[in-house]
Amino acid sequence: MGKFDEMSKYILDNIGGVGNITNVTHCATRLRIEVAKPSLVDVEALKKAPEQAGLVEKGRQYQIIIGPKVNDAYNEFLAVSGWKEGMNAGVEMEDSNANQPHNAKWVMDKIAGFMAPVFMPIVPAMIVGGMILAIARVGINYFGLDTSTGTVNICMALFQAGFTYFPIWVGIFMCKQLKMPEIYGGFLGAVLVCDRINNVEGLSFLGIPVPQVSYGSTVFPVMLGVFFMYFVYKFVKKIMPEVITFFMTPLVTMIIVVPVELIVLGPLGTELSNGVAAVCMFLSNTIGFLLQPLLAALYPYMVMFGIDKGIGPMSIAFIADQGYDVIFGNMGFISNLAVGAATLGIATSLKGSDNAAKKGLYGSFGLTALCGVTEPAFYGALISTPAALKGTACGAVVGGLIAGITGLKKFVQIGCPGLMTFIMYIDENGGMHHVIIAVIVAAATIVTSFIATRFFLSRDAKKNVK
Repeated sequence: MGKFDEMSKYILDNIGGVGNITNVTHCATRLRIEVAKPSLVDVEALKKAPEQAGLVEKGRQYQIIIGPKVNDAYNEFLAVSGWKEGMNAGVEMEDSNANQPHNAKWVMDKIAGFMAPVFMPIVPAMIVGGMILAIARVGINYFGLDTSTGTVNICMALFQAGFTYFPIWVGIFMCKQLKMPEIYGGFLGAVLVCDRINNVEGLSFLGIPVPQVSYGSTVFPVMLGVFFMYFVYKFVKKIMPEVITFFMTPLVTMIIVVPVELIVLGPLGTELSNGVAAVCMFLSNTIGFLLQPLLAALYPYMVMFGIDKGIGPMSIAFIADQGYDVIFGNMGFISNLAVGAATLGIATSLKGSDNAAKKGLYGSFGLTALCGVTEPAFYGALISTPAALKGTACGAVVGGLIAGITGLKKFVQIGCPGLMTFIMYIDENGGMHHVIIAVIVAAATIVTSFIATRFFLSRDAKKNVK
């Protein structure tokens, strides 16, 4: 019996049974279950499921906060429930949006719900590639590591597989989200990074010039291409005779999509990426010292609503275009440390044997958050403790101010930023200047958040006594 068997059975009983489930996925910390009829779900019971730290409800999707072991929970839930891809595809759907206004929050929920399953599965590759690149830079610049050796080549291959070929991974998981064969998206991404296409000058297709574009590590070009492919694929599949669809549907789809991607959508996506980078650079140069603390303080709530999943691609694009990220990486780094320190502030304030179990649990949540995974801490401890939320904001603002004033830059994209990812601040020459700043920012954030949380908790306790 696995650790999450009891939880899986409990969730299955209170979510309307396997016949009510239309999709099951997961991100870095959440088990995401979509249902056909929300009216059959006992939301209050789900909030009390074992081995979970909270519940987020978004339309027909119920997100159970698990933590770093969410992949184990996902596999055990599939085994216990017996749910398989495509099951209940024809079941009648209950309209969960009937009374929900299509406002900005609705739009953000839709975007977040789409983006999370696209980018979260790629995070392990980003972590490996980013950390390997940073370590290689240190070895080359400080320990005389020969760049022509097989060791360096293998290390850089790990980085290249994670980042240079990023369009392939984005294409695969976008197609999965759009219910298309994943190979279509991977194929399109591979075309973009192929050495016959990527950054090649003087190309043309049927006499039409193809702009010279570097697609390595890009995000927006392949996303635009896959969205276009979705409509082309549906149309071609609909009109193609069944006897030849296996051969002709992918061929016709790619013959249509690839030229449009290379001539129009790819360059357009690149310009979009450059525009984002230009705006970010302007904001950083003008109001960076104010922007950093604001974004750091808001970041936990971005995670709450899933907006952070849309920020990751912009950070990757920013580093690809400018060589560094001065905004997006810092706010996640600072915010995660503030959340972790505030949670430890709660844990250390708990007294008595009755709170021993909770103290240990909160301590675990806090340490996990300091290492970059904050959702168990945020949902399991902070969200029900207003004093700790204030402490988190104090730490984030102080850390953000220091980062903004000093111009802290991130040079390598690494998912789940925290105490384990200082090497993402090593510059392309192996310089440690920004690592030192990051250490100062981290120390100020953690100390401020911890002390502020203890202060607010103590003040609230005294008010309650009075």
